[in-house]
Formats: sequence, C-alpha cells, structure tokens
Amino acid sequence: MRIVKHIPNTITCLNLLSGVMGIIVLFGGRPDQAFFLMLAAAVFDFCDGLAARALGAYSELGKELDSLADMVSFGVLPAMMLFVGTSHPYLRFVTLLLVAFSALRLAKFNLDERQHASFLGLPTPASAMICGSLVCYAFVSPDSWAAWLCNQSWFIPALSLVICYLLVCEIPMFSMKLSTGKKASARTNVLRIAFFVLVAASAIYSIVAGEHVSLVFLVAFTGYVLLNLINSFLPE
Repeated sequence: MRIVKHIPNTITCLNLLSGVMGIIVLFGGRPDQAFFLMLAAAVFDFCDGLAARALGAYSELGKELDSLADMVSFGVLPAMMLFVGTSHPYLRFVTLLLVAFSALRLAKFNLDERQHASFLGLPTPASAMICGSLVCYAFVSPDSWAAWLCNQSWFIPALSLVICYLLVCEIPMFSMKLSTGKKASARTNVLRIAFFVLVAASAIYSIVAGEHVSLVFLVAFTGYVLLNLINSFLPE
C-alpha cells in the first residue's frame, strides 16, 4: 500500500481537527485563538489540494472528506463565532443559518461543473474569514469600530443573512488559483491584482498602526466580496 496516497487525506484531517479545536477554544472564551485555528485550517485546506496534485493522489474519498472538513472549519466554526459575538439573546440564533447555507454551498460546489476555473457565489473559506476576523478583531480591540458594530444587536444577524445569500447566489467570483487549465481573462487578472494590492495595503497599515493581524483578513475578504459585486454590475 502506497503511503503517499494517504498524505492529502491526512492533511485534510488536520483541517478538520483545527476546526474542532477552534470550536473548543471559542467556547473557552478565546475567539482570538479560534480565529488562528481557522487560519490553520485554511492553510491545511490549501495544502491538501496541493499535495493531491503533486502526488497524483486524487480520490473520491478525499473529495468527500475535504467537504466534511470544510463544513466544520468554514461552516460550523464561523457560525459559532458569530453566535458568541452577538449580544441579542434571541437574534443570535439567526447566525446558525450560516451552518445550513455553508452545507448547501459545499454540496452545490461539488456538483456544479461550472466552478472549476472560478466560483459562483462566495466560497466557504472566504465567508469564514470575514466572520472569524470580525469577531476576533472586535474581541482584541474592544474600543474599535468593529466592536461597536458587533455590540449593535442587529448587525451580526443581518451580516449572517447577507453572507447566507452570497454563499448560494449566482454571482461570479474570481478564484485565487493561477493555473486552472484555462487562461484567465484580463478582467480577472485585474481583480486579482486589485485584491493583492488591498491585502498589501491593509497589512502595511496594520503594521504601522499596530493593529491586530485579523484586521488584514477582515479588510481583504470584505474587499474580495466588494470587488466581485462591483464586477458583476459592469458590462462584459
């Protein structure tokens, strides 16, 4: 039995375990640590596909396992972070819809043959980064604008509904993959460049201003959504 064929699935399991550990530390009162475990899950999610391509170890088992791991790390964990970060005792349950819509998004992605080179709707890792970085930044910077927004009883439930829609909508969203077998359009390349410029600018600002790293992810992935929304309204 070739050991190398199990490497991608092992990495996927590390993604899953990172998500589970994130939920544990979250309910231990540390949303900042939960966010870093979410980041670890995202790294493992990237690396399992990279390993599968490099080792030629694709499998149907790996495909299904990847979706199950993503469901925990990028579906359940961010929903729980929003749940914990919501001040209203009843409206907080709206955030749990994110779990169901993340499941729908992952199932749709597995079946939709149109989403190899780009996405239709918001990818679950991007959704998770917005949710996780917001709650983390509000936690580590209690006097910030993010903390003020999260303290408004309506804000996180409303954000949850918006993200639920974005997860299952038909709005085209560019992929970060630079080699998809099909040459990217000039507009897609412009969007990618704009995104990376935004990441660099937010990183520089965070370093200079002494802000927490979660602000970089919050700005970057909010910008990712806005870039795609603007692009969807532009003529072809």
